[in-house]
Amino acid sequence: MQDLRYARASSVAEAARLLADGGPTARVLAGGTDVIVQARERTRQITLFVDIKGIPEAVDLRAANGEGLTLGAATPCHQIYGDAAVTSSYPALIDAASLIGGTAIQGRASFGGNLCNSSPAADGVPPLIALGASALIAGPGGERRVPVARFTTGPGQNVLEEGEFVVALEVPAPAPASGARFLRFIPRNEMDIAVVNVASSLRFDGGEVVEACVVVGAAAPTALVVEAAGEALVGSPLSEESIAAAAAAARDAVRPIDDMRGSIRQRRHLAGVLTERTLRDAARRARGEEVVSHP
Repeated sequence: MQDLRYARASSVAEAARLLADGGPTARVLAGGTDVIVQARERTRQITLFVDIKGIPEAVDLRAANGEGLTLGAATPCHQIYGDAAVTSSYPALIDAASLIGGTAIQGRASFGGNLCNSSPAADGVPPLIALGASALIAGPGGERRVPVARFTTGPGQNVLEEGEFVVALEVPAPAPASGARFLRFIPRNEMDIAVVNVASSLRFDGGEVVEACVVVGAAAPTALVVEAAGEALVGSPLSEESIAAAAAAARDAVRPIDDMRGSIRQRRHLAGVLTERTLRDAARRARGEEVVSHP
């Protein structure tokens, strides 16, 4: 473990000041499930932890009808999937929150930390993108909002500047006749990193798909919005042909690597399979039908 200091902030302004004073080796402590490991294994130089769990806005959880969801960056996963309003209105987020680590990890891990760790395989990022979420960022220069789709710039890299941190995530209210689904493939049943993960969202109008988003993770340097998949779906009723075209677009768009968890060939195949499954399940949710777990 490195020698480091710890500070607990009680306000957004205090956290921004502490991070700015701490310089480039200061890090936010939200859940700590990634950053503490990085400090212990010295894979990241850290001299100061700024704990944001004492900031009310960072642990906020509000899902108001018609007004969207405000999700504090340090709100733990177990609190998210334990909230009836979030479970009802944002089931794709529950798909991810219930899969990040095991039960003990979910008591600490947060979507904000998952986003800021900026892993290509982050499970929380694809559903946030598919749902049109934005990150509320605070720092020495004030506040700004960045779409989650543009937040991560590379493996372990993002748009945060020195002294900035994510305060909360803001997710729009679900539109009528819309649905979303997140799935991943891992070698084991739990507590493993995704070989590939996919989130898809659909909105219908009179039986026709009018909005579609497919996001593939763990198959490129960042979570990848497959624009060609959306284009294959919008403008007609959902069909086996359009689903197959979207899956083919996902396979063509990904830029995977070979590593100990999976091969390029396997990842391309999984991108197509998970795209098909998430689209079918998103459509079921848009119709108000129950979605069952996949084997």
